[in-house]
Amino acid sequence: MDFDDTPEEAAWRVECRDFLDAHASRRDGAIDWSASHWAIHPTVAEAEAARVAAAMWQTTKFEAGWAGLSWPREFGGRGMSSHFNAIFAETEAAYDVPIGVYAQSIGMAGPTIIVHGNDDQKARYLEPMLRGIETWCQLFSEPNAGSDLAGLRTAGVIDGDEMIVTGQKVWTSNAIEAAHAMLLVRTDPDAPKHRGITYLLLDMTLPGIEIRPLQQIDGRAEFNEVFLDEVRVPLDCVLGDVNAGWGPILTTLANERQSIGTAGRFGVADVVELARAFEVAHRPTVRQQLARLVEMESTIRYLSYRVRTAASRGELPGAESSVLKLAASRRLELQGSLVMEIMGGAAMLAASDAHMNGFWQNASFLGQWMSRIGGGTDEIQRNIVGENVLGLPQEPRPDKGVAFRDIPI
Repeated sequence: MDFDDTPEEAAWRVECRDFLDAHASRRDGAIDWSASHWAIHPTVAEAEAARVAAAMWQTTKFEAGWAGLSWPREFGGRGMSSHFNAIFAETEAAYDVPIGVYAQSIGMAGPTIIVHGNDDQKARYLEPMLRGIETWCQLFSEPNAGSDLAGLRTAGVIDGDEMIVTGQKVWTSNAIEAAHAMLLVRTDPDAPKHRGITYLLLDMTLPGIEIRPLQQIDGRAEFNEVFLDEVRVPLDCVLGDVNAGWGPILTTLANERQSIGTAGRFGVADVVELARAFEVAHRPTVRQQLARLVEMESTIRYLSYRVRTAASRGELPGAESSVLKLAASRRLELQGSLVMEIMGGAAMLAASDAHMNGFWQNASFLGQWMSRIGGGTDEIQRNIVGENVLGLPQEPRPDKGVAFRDIPI
């Protein structure tokens, strides 16, 4: 694992800053989250303005050759190591530009299509994705198949050159805005549950798709449940082969866990500013927890270096991404509790009555659960680490080798 920049990496970091200085403004000190979408419920006009701003920034990066840095050149990228892409992301986070909007598209769908897609699929989907023209969502989880993703029951039945899909997905981020979806369906109920799954690239405008927003604990509705009623999907939208979707699934999940593990535009410095604003930064208990937060933030940084070093060697992310995500989840848990302690009774206020319009209550305390559940729960990550890193025995699996149709609901 390498900690220090090589001369090439240091030069690249300067090049990143030069590009960003020419096209964006650096944020001055702690982030001003008073107008954050975390803190308020945006109007339709505000939400549209944010979408347009994100698309414009993505297009700016694409046209200047700064989008999808680790993607192959033939698809608009620069063919660089993902290590250099991570350095750019670190630098970009210090500027007042929209980030994270295309995490599911460029960070998850794109890499999966690059690895598992055919030439036609790469030509059709990758450039519009990289330009910010078309966004993606993830239709993986179901009401009874979240942590046990292989237990999904949305059915796909082949009919000529189409697949008829019927079922329900849930906890789908930004489904309303998405043009396409990564969709998992059960195509062979006679096979064991991990083997009878097919990965589809779904056009979200097809007939038979209904999207219903889900209100979250913080009052927003980023997530949705999606109903598919005999949706006819062309077979040329199968990613990889029919009944062989588990390989592409693992590629998507590894990229998702790595993204969640390294996400976040606010850190210890912002929490310190909050403690100062509430005049509690001098308290020993607060200082101890801030020190613990610094320790965890450093651990996450070094874990991300490890993942990036592996990527720079051409190695696909494996259990390291689960370790990284689990560390990030523990940090979010500590930070969520700490910010509420710092604010004391004021933590019970909301909206315009609250400090910074309630950003910390929503983004840090209530919002922690999105990252702690998304991409596989903390418990799932611990199982992966235990089995694949520590060499512990696998969890008992009475359904192993059993035809899916014979597994009790």
